[in-house]
Amino acid sequence: MTQPRSYANPYAAGTALGLVLLASFAVAGRGLGASGAFAWMAARAAPANPYFERYLTADVWLVAEIAGVIAGGFLSAALAGRLRRGVERGPRIGVRARLACAFGGGVAMGIGAALARGCTSGLALSGGALLSVGSWAFILAAFAAGFALAPATRRAWR
Repeated sequence: MTQPRSYANPYAAGTALGLVLLASFAVAGRGLGASGAFAWMAARAAPANPYFERYLTADVWLVAEIAGVIAGGFLSAALAGRLRRGVERGPRIGVRARLACAFGGGVAMGIGAALARGCTSGLALSGGALLSVGSWAFILAAFAAGFALAPATRRAWR
């Protein structure tokens, strides 16, 4: 098996993400976000649900954006030599437990996005770019929580 190349430079990746966000505002007239795409699809599956009714009139932009995220992630992994089947996990956790934790975390994030009426990418990226005070408060809180929990997460992966 070939050794994967190193990760992208975070400053270059951050700059590229900022340019993608700028292009999104310039071309589509809106920022980036992910949770709306899932609500858009759910609205078509359950159109009588009062929560999802507002997404029935939304355009297909959100779904196209998520398709681009998936395609971009696939292309990025292929270019970096990291495209392979497998489950990333620490030595003390099994594949099933890791997948259960990932699924549970995804469900928790989905519920949080529904309660907050938006996802972290939309709030942090798009709201932060628009200089929303609430978005910047969220960004600071998210980074503080990440730094506080990093030692525990690092121990779990050893």
